[in-house]
Amino acid sequence: MTFHKLTIPAAIAAVAIALTGCSVGGSTPVTDNSSSISVDTAAAALVPSALAKSGTITIGVGTDYPPNEAVDANGNPTGWGIELAQAIAAKLGLKAKLEVAEFDKIIPSILADAYQFGEYSFTDNAEREKQVDFVNYFNAGIQWVSQSGKTVDPDNACGLKVAVYATSYQDTDEIPTKSAACVAAGKAAINVLKFDGQAGATNSVALGQADATSTDSPIAFAAIKASKGKLQAAGTSFEVAPYGLPIAKGSALTPAIQKALQSLIDDGTYLSILTKYGVESGAIATATINAGANG
Repeated sequence: MTFHKLTIPAAIAAVAIALTGCSVGGSTPVTDNSSSISVDTAAAALVPSALAKSGTITIGVGTDYPPNEAVDANGNPTGWGIELAQAIAAKLGLKAKLEVAEFDKIIPSILADAYQFGEYSFTDNAEREKQVDFVNYFNAGIQWVSQSGKTVDPDNACGLKVAVYATSYQDTDEIPTKSAACVAAGKAAINVLKFDGQAGATNSVALGQADATSTDSPIAFAAIKASKGKLQAAGTSFEVAPYGLPIAKGSALTPAIQKALQSLIDDGTYLSILTKYGVESGAIATATINAGANG
């Protein structure tokens, strides 16, 4: 599902500040909030010996998809997805080394053994499972957002301007499919406005430049909350699917990460992280592997 600036008037500057993230490259120092998390000895015992000996696990992350992945006031990676990745590392008795990268670079870097796993709101699906395995950690749907008071129906969007994060599922699959159906029915195509980040797409709706934006549900609801009444949900979430942490195919690390995540679920840390960011509606009770292809 997931994949992913405008000059913004002062009237909605707060929306822009709340939604915008900045991408940086390379290894990034970050304040790790997982120091209080106890090691799960059973999960740690599953970590490959070479990795356990090194004491550090390298994780490829993004920073431009708040509240899942973002940057803090000091430019360090933050967000509930990143906090969860750090907590998993702590459960495994490892120090998390975060490498900030573009979305489409993370899986190739895992395949090249540059990262042990990734965290960037990846939707687990059959196509991606051909390359990597996924430990599933969250259920997200597609959610449309419009200006408050404006009626927008995602199932009847012919002729509307819809803003999307370029290269996202919404850009490559959802909107083209809806638009093609419009044309086939003799109606106007959807006018797609593409942005290099979800913040720009969302801000275009707040500015009235687009009728709606389509994005992942946790991003949508965070944007609505940050807009302080300027934005609203358009319809309900649909095409719900699991987010997954990509790991090299067949890696012995996969069951270790699954067990570490389950430990976080069982001791309440997982739900605490999600609740902190207001995304607990997508919480899962059981950590699974490659659930997306069978969803």
